[in-house]
Amino acid sequence: QVQLVESGGGSVQSGGSLRLSCDASRYTKGAYDMAWFRQFPGKEREGVAAISPDGGTTYADSVKGRFTIARDFPKNTQYLQMDNIKPEDTAMYYCAARPFSNFNSLSRRARDYNYWGQGTQVTVSS
Repeated sequence: QVQLVESGGGSVQSGGSLRLSCDASRYTKGAYDMAWFRQFPGKEREGVAAISPDGGTTYADSVKGRFTIARDFPKNTQYLQMDNIKPEDTAMYYCAARPFSNFNSLSRRARDYNYWGQGTQVTVSS
């Protein structure tokens, strides 16, 4: 069982920065794809970024060039550095993980992920 705990959310002004963290210290054995999702009120979760065990990444077009996903393997932690934040980035952000497989391409689809954190709120004011 993988347990994920997000932190780092909060309120920030447009154009500012935030760094979200996801503590996955209770890993079981094996490698995992990890990802960040966000959910707007009344909407389904959308994939923001994902990272594979070898460091491969994928980003939603809406955050390319502004957000950076990274992971610290010794600490079993992943991060989402959010720069030049916009009001439309206001959402609940979730960390997710799934067991890595050579048969699956890196995904930003929510249904592909098995483990989820509780979420952390990001609010951007203009």
